Amino acid sequence: MKNILIILIAASTLVGCYAGPQGELVGVIPREQWIQVNPYGMNYIHLGSYTMGPSDQDVPFALNTRSKTVTVPAFYADVHEISNNEYRQFVTYVKDSLFRNTLAEDDQEAYFNAEDNLGRELDRFIDKGYILNWETEINWEDEDIFDLLYDEYFLQGSDQFYNRAEFDTRKLNYRYWWINFDAAASKETQDEEFGEVNSLNQLHSIRGHGDRSQFVIEETINIYPDTLVWVRDYSYGFNEPLADKYFWHPAFDEYPVVGVTWSQAKAFNAWRTQIMNEWRGKNGQSDVSRFRLPTEAEWEYAARGGLELSPYPWGGPYMRNAQGCPLANFKPMRGDYVEDGGDYTVPIASFTPNDYGLYQMAGNVSEWTSTAYDETVYEFAHDLSPEYSYHATVDDPPALHRKVIRGGSWKDIGYYCQTGTRSFEYRDTSKAYVGFRSVMSYLGRGKSGDPEEWN
Repeated sequence: MKNILIILIAASTLVGCYAGPQGELVGVIPREQWIQVNPYGMNYIHLGSYTMGPSDQDVPFALNTRSKTVTVPAFYADVHEISNNEYRQFVTYVKDSLFRNTLAEDDQEAYFNAEDNLGRELDRFIDKGYILNWETEINWEDEDIFDLLYDEYFLQGSDQFYNRAEFDTRKLNYRYWWINFDAAASKETQDEEFGEVNSLNQLHSIRGHGDRSQFVIEETINIYPDTLVWVRDYSYGFNEPLADKYFWHPAFDEYPVVGVTWSQAKAFNAWRTQIMNEWRGKNGQSDVSRFRLPTEAEWEYAARGGLELSPYPWGGPYMRNAQGCPLANFKPMRGDYVEDGGDYTVPIASFTPNDYGLYQMAGNVSEWTSTAYDETVYEFAHDLSPEYSYHATVDDPPALHRKVIRGGSWKDIGYYCQTGTRSFEYRDTSKAYVGFRSVMSYLGRGKSGDPEEWN
């Protein structure tokens, strides 16, 4: 113990007396000591290679995949599918930001900051836009504030139901930005002064030429789930109670969110990244990698849970255990949805997790991935961290708007719950059987040591 104390004192003395590099190559000093911890609600998935693709016969002869060995870098994955209550945090944030932005534009000084968290004046920022104050509670007792927000954001007149004060969900628009790395890395990308853009740093430094704006994409999207999917997806069925209550009622807090498009899931991850990195910045910590949808290869790797060539997350080859009990929420028999214990979705922590500690990688709801759907993608995708992304526009044909979904759902037969089965939905469609979970890339080679300490 005495030796350790001497070493610590010596180290602190050296740091305190540091006089610069003194002509030696020592890198930039000081640098933050980086220790990456698991984000809340996520498990670490170690880097590895596996055989991606079908582990059983191609029952419907879909011919949209083949077996291929690929390598996946380390990443984190949500233990559960995103729940209604977690998605409501996103909705509540956007609603609150709309309120505060309106109050700030009305010069209500209590709702925007004049100083940052270090006490520096922010007048120079306020001239270019408000920095909202999230600490002050909105004073709904103030008649002027109530009238301003009610008239702007709540349903009026004949739109009301029994004169209830209900927020107009058509106003829930979230604006965010992302960088189109594919376009920035293209050999055709040129800058009139710098020539070819060959680094992210150069991309960030371009000013005044109009080139940087083509890579920084601004999107605004309504983020409220489509609650009518329960009626729209199932004609000649009575699902109105779910359409009315499923998203907002506390009875369904821990059920997976559905009715969310691929684009809305992407916006959710942009918001999740924003609130995480804003908090870290205020506490003097470096940013973490962004939250995002998993690639198709990451999703399948995580679903397999380290079980090579197994058709299901628990192994296989059956959807039932030795006692005949279903191992996931799916459609066990024709017309029979309840043998597995649920008629529609079930809570996100139901059934037994796979060996990576991830729940319901088969059944309950199918899950969006970031990957664009192409029947031949396994033929041309790289074998190191494979991905096929296509940023479709409104002018592109419908086939280019398809995104891969994985895992099967409560309304699917067992084949679609297999780890290697592929399917798709169009990116701007919402379904009562499609949800999502987030991932985050691990910064570095990967964790080392005892796997028992990873999670």
